[in-house]
Amino acid sequence: MLVFLVAFELSYYLLIVQTGIVEHYSSNIHLLAILPLGGIIGSILSSFIKKRKRDTLSFFIVLQLLISLFYPNISQLLLFVLGLSAGVISVLMIDLLKKLKAFEIGVALSISYTIGTLLFNYDVSLRGTLAIALSIAVLIASRFLPSENLSRESISKHNIIVMLVWVLLDATLFETLSRDEVISIWRNGFSLEIAFFHIVGVVLALSLKLSNRANEIIIVLLFIMSYLLYYLKLPYLLSAIYPIAISYYNIVILQTILKKEIKDIAIYMLFIAWISSGLGLFIALNDLVFYETLLFLFLVFEILKSKKRSIDV
Repeated sequence: MLVFLVAFELSYYLLIVQTGIVEHYSSNIHLLAILPLGGIIGSILSSFIKKRKRDTLSFFIVLQLLISLFYPNISQLLLFVLGLSAGVISVLMIDLLKKLKAFEIGVALSISYTIGTLLFNYDVSLRGTLAIALSIAVLIASRFLPSENLSRESISKHNIIVMLVWVLLDATLFETLSRDEVISIWRNGFSLEIAFFHIVGVVLALSLKLSNRANEIIIVLLFIMSYLLYYLKLPYLLSAIYPIAISYYNIVILQTILKKEIKDIAIYMLFIAWISSGLGLFIALNDLVFYETLLFLFLVFEILKSKKRSIDV
């Protein structure tokens, strides 16, 4: 049931929060700013939840369901509450993911990527029923979840900085591609290819038992190729490489933060899920994608610095 909860909640986030609501409000950053603000507060709030996590999770899923009844005409107050709910749900959901095996996490992500890809072109104004159905499915699954806690590792400054850049690169390219009339791979008939290569990325990330530094190098290379293919306007190749990049880095992030305490998970989600993705939307809307090439230099610097630190130790 946890596999289904993760799959359907991630699908809800992609199809309703990230694309449905954003497109309905014509990407008006001033109207939409209240949504990530709620997410930030929700992430912070979740770090104080110590007991009855399963019941708390179900409560915020019910809030999500109730707000979905008003989709797509959601007021700013309800947008804030939806962001708040998403912030809490994401942290508690990841905390529960520690009960899953690597293969089960891969299945959950593969299902969500497939649903999100195949339904990406569905009219955003008609996704109300979908929002309700996904929320009901998540709510049912939440009532069958385990509640045990496991031991965790401490937070790493290097990890969170690198992951923040990954998400920023992804969010910017995704928001840019989804609005590009020439090379929007989701709207140009590449849905099946994208779904397939999402699964390929999941399998690769779970199969390759590499060091953190090796994974960081692979991910930066995948993003370099993705951006290069975007600049060269090669949609077919982009529909293969970019989904692999998304799936691969998301698996690496999950494998890292699943070892953390819930307060550390909240910090990761605060920066990764809300601040970094919000910056990505801002960069895409203001046509500043070219300047993100500086982030690749930053990533290379961070990787080299990490190598030097390990040698010194």
